[in-house]
Amino acid sequence: MTRSPHLRGLDRLAGFGWRGQRAAQLVEFAVALPLLVLFVVGIFDFSNAFTLKQKLTNVARDAARAAAADPSNDLQAPAAFPASVVDAFQDIDNYLVANKINDCGISGSTPTSAHLTWTYTATTGCPPGGLVIIINRGYFFSSTGASLPSVNCTAGNPGSGTFVIGTCVTIEYGYAWRFGRVASLLGATSTLPNAITVTAVAMNEN
Repeated sequence: MTRSPHLRGLDRLAGFGWRGQRAAQLVEFAVALPLLVLFVVGIFDFSNAFTLKQKLTNVARDAARAAAADPSNDLQAPAAFPASVVDAFQDIDNYLVANKINDCGISGSTPTSAHLTWTYTATTGCPPGGLVIIINRGYFFSSTGASLPSVNCTAGNPGSGTFVIGTCVTIEYGYAWRFGRVASLLGATSTLPNAITVTAVAMNEN
C-alpha cells in the first residue's frame, strides 16, 4: 500500500520532533551535570570536614582533661617537656594514628614553649597548614563560664572577677577543600578556611 505524500510528510515531522526532543534532553543534561557534580562534591566534602572536626573536638577534650588531671608541680620549674604536656600530646597523636588520620609526622617534632604554652607543628605529607597542637597549662577563664576560650589558647587580661586556672588545648588541622576547586571550574569563587580548628578547656585539678 502506497502512503500518500501528506502522510509521508507527517512521518518526517514526527521523526524530526523525536530527534529534536533527544537533542533538548542532551542539552539539559549538559547544563545540569556540572551543578550535580558540585552538589555531590559539596555533600561529601562538607560531611568529611564535619566528621574530622568532631573527631578533633573529642581528642582535644580528652587531652585537656588528661593534662588537667596531672600534678602541676612540673610547671613550677618548667622542664623542656613537662609530663602533663607530654601526656596531652601523646593522647592526641595516638588518637590520630588509631583513627587513621595523618599525624603529619608530628610524633618526632620538638615543641616551642612560652608562658606555660607549648606548640607542636608538623607538615609532612599534610595539606597546607599541616598540623598544629597548642597546649596551654596556665590558661585562665571566668568561673562563671561566660567567656569562651580563645582560638589559640592565649590567655588575655583577667581583669576583675573570679577566674579559674585550667588547661587549654587547640588543634589546627589543614584541610584541602575539593568543593572550592570544583566551584572555580564553574566560574564561582568560594572562601573556605584552610584548616579545621578546635579548642577545649579543662580546669586544673592539682
